[in-house]
Amino acid sequence: MNGLKDRVVIVTGAGKGLGRAFALDLAARGARVIVNNRNRQVDENGLGPADHVVREIQAAGGTAVADHGAVEDPATADRLVATALEHWGRLDGLVTSAAVSGPQMLHSTTPENFANVLAVNVTGTVLVTTAASRVMRQAGHGRIVLIASTAGLYGEPTVSAYAASKGAVIALGRTAAVEGERRGVLTNVVLPYATTQMTAGAMDPTYVDLMSAESVAPLVSSLIDPRSTANGQVIVAAAGSIRAADAIEGATVRLPDGPLDPSILEGVLKTSRDGVQHTFPEAQAAFQDFAADVAQQGSSAHEESTP
Repeated sequence: MNGLKDRVVIVTGAGKGLGRAFALDLAARGARVIVNNRNRQVDENGLGPADHVVREIQAAGGTAVADHGAVEDPATADRLVATALEHWGRLDGLVTSAAVSGPQMLHSTTPENFANVLAVNVTGTVLVTTAASRVMRQAGHGRIVLIASTAGLYGEPTVSAYAASKGAVIALGRTAAVEGERRGVLTNVVLPYATTQMTAGAMDPTYVDLMSAESVAPLVSSLIDPRSTANGQVIVAAAGSIRAADAIEGATVRLPDGPLDPSILEGVLKTSRDGVQHTFPEAQAAFQDFAADVAQQGSSAHEESTP
C-alpha cells in the first residue's frame, strides 16, 4: 500500500538542496507537491529553482506546482494553503525546509542580520505551519515535518542567529505535536546533516559525498505518510541513518542552605548529571515532576530536622 499516493504536500525551500530532495522523493511516492522557493535567481527563460523542480517532477510522471513566495511574508502561507485546496481540495502534509544561515559571531552580529535570519527561519516556519495546521485540524488529519539543525540543540560557533532560530524551530515542533495530536495532526522535527549549497563550504571533505540530501528524504517521506504515528520526535538524520534526540534533565538535587560557593555548585551539577535522567512530553509535565521532587525533598529535610 502506498500511503502517499494522491496526498497533497507543501514543501518550502524546495528549489535546491534538502528541500528539493524532499519534494522529489515525495512526488516519486505519489504525492502531489507544492514546491515553494523564492526566485533569488532566474534563468534566461525566467524560470526559478521551484520551476525547475516542478519540471523534474512532471518529467518523471509526477504532479507538482510551483510557488515563488518568501515564507516570511504572511501572504505566502495563505497562498500555499489556498493553492492546495484550489488544485486538489485537500492538504495532507507540510515540510518546512526554507532557511538562511547568516553566519556571524555573536559579538559582531548586526541587528539586521539577526532579524533577517529569525524572519526566514522562525517567522517563516511559524506562518506556514500555522496556516497549514489550521486546515489540517479542521480535516482531522495531517503530518508536519519541521527541518531544524543540531545547531539548535548544541549551539554552533559563528552562526549564533541560525542556532537560535533552529532552537526555536525545535521548541515550536514539540509544542505543535502536543497541540495537534488530539486532532490527528502529528508533527516531528528532523535535524539533517547534508552537503548542500548552504553547508558545502563548512562540510568536512571526508564526508561530502556521504552526506547527500537524497539520503535524508526517505525519513521525511515516511513521517509525512498518513500511516505514520510518530509525534513530537526530534530526529538527527544523515546518510541513511538516524539518532533519536531529546531534551534531558538530570536528577533533582537540593542545594545547600546559605551562600552557594561555585565549587559546591559544580559538585551538585555533577550529582544531577550522574543521577536518574528524565525526559518529558511538554513543559508542564516537567514542572510537575520537578515540583513534586522539591516538595518531597523539603518534607524529608523537615522530618530529619525535627527532634
